[in-house]
Amino acid sequence: MPKVMIVDDDRTNSGLLRTLLELDGFEVILAPDGSSALAKAQAAMPDAFLVDFHLSDIEGTEFVRQLRALEAFSHSLVIMASGMERKEEALAAGADFFLYKPYDLDVLLGLLRSRLAG
Repeated sequence: MPKVMIVDDDRTNSGLLRTLLELDGFEVILAPDGSSALAKAQAAMPDAFLVDFHLSDIEGTEFVRQLRALEAFSHSLVIMASGMERKEEALAAGADFFLYKPYDLDVLLGLLRSRLAG
C-alpha cells in the first residue's frame, strides 16, 4: 500500500483528505508543520508528499528544499498545493506538481496512482 504524507496545518482539510485517500487504498501520514513532517518522513518513509504552500512554521517551499536535500527523498513524488497562484515557486523549490485548492480529487488521485503504481 503506497504511503502518502499530508503536510498541512489545516486539520479539517487534512483529515478529510486522509479519509478520501484511505478509501482509495493509500496509507496516510499527517504532519501539521514542516519540522514534524521531516522527522515523521524519516521514520515512516512515505512514497509521496502533499504539501501546503503555507505551513505554520515554515513556507512549504522551504520544507520541499529541506526534503529534497535528504537522499532518501530526493526522487519522491512531491505535490504542492495552495489557494493562490504559486506554481512557479513550488516547482522551483523542487515540487513535481502544483495543485490549486480546493483539490480536484480526481486529478490528485490520478497523479498518485500514475506515479506510485508499481
